[in-house]
Amino acid sequence: MACCQLAPRVAAPEANRAACRLAAERAAELGAQIVILPELANSGYVFHDEPEARTLAEPLHGPTTTDWLNLAGRLGIILVGGICELGDDGRLYNSAVIIGGSSLRASYRKAHLWDTEKLVFAPGGEPPPIAEVDGLRLAVMICYDLEFPEWVRLPALAGAELLCVPANWPRLPRPGGERPMEVVRAQSAAAVNRIFIAVCDRVGHERGVDWVGGSAIIDPDGWPLAGPEPGDQERILVADCDLRAAADKAVSERNDVLADRRPELYRSLLEDHGLAGDGGLIAGGPEMAADDEDGVRWQGGGGTR
Repeated sequence: MACCQLAPRVAAPEANRAACRLAAERAAELGAQIVILPELANSGYVFHDEPEARTLAEPLHGPTTTDWLNLAGRLGIILVGGICELGDDGRLYNSAVIIGGSSLRASYRKAHLWDTEKLVFAPGGEPPPIAEVDGLRLAVMICYDLEFPEWVRLPALAGAELLCVPANWPRLPRPGGERPMEVVRAQSAAAVNRIFIAVCDRVGHERGVDWVGGSAIIDPDGWPLAGPEPGDQERILVADCDLRAAADKAVSERNDVLADRRPELYRSLLEDHGLAGDGGLIAGGPEMAADDEDGVRWQGGGGTR
């Protein structure tokens, strides 16, 4: 798989699509079967305001997704990337898509908005989707979503082998010689769930904002297989991954990171915040299937959820 760490330009969608196209082609030449692009790869990130973002937003099946569908079909790859979406409801969403076999397999709207994103986007209200493509089980979430352990646990429980994370990590101060905390949290999320996590960050100074450039492909033990190489360089990170390894949740002869859970002791965490029970996020909506042994409800099958 490959993470294409690019420098999208705000308000330059044609140039951004061309850059994504070239990077995906190069990644495929390097042997990547799964290619991940950054968050808001079509529009750039640092909008002046909501009206500017609205001029750059596209319907889910707009020019960027159409271009990526053609690209994935031509290259024979699975492609994951972030877009500035104009929803059918007229609201703007920070979204991501999973494309495989020339078809849109899943779409997702960022649920946890960072800082001024709250002035531009509406938050998504659905859990991270699982898409089954060529026998692989992929999930997707976006940037700040990764910092919520409960959110990462959902696709892990649903059987995801790889969590793809388009990101735009703004660079924050850190002590000299330390790895960016965003990367540390991604490593932790991979290890505690024993799944692969591929974060595709961005670079390029944009309207006063610099970026971590912390793209990384992380194995189920939490160790990077490629990256991070923080800085301001565009690069393509490639790693060979046997996603079947994510099925092994054992961390010792007698310990399993999912089987050892005690959900009956954690229930109050949800109830105290109004997230459990009828109409709650976990309890689900009209398309949910049967409860699992923990009382968590899952929608059957792959695709958008």
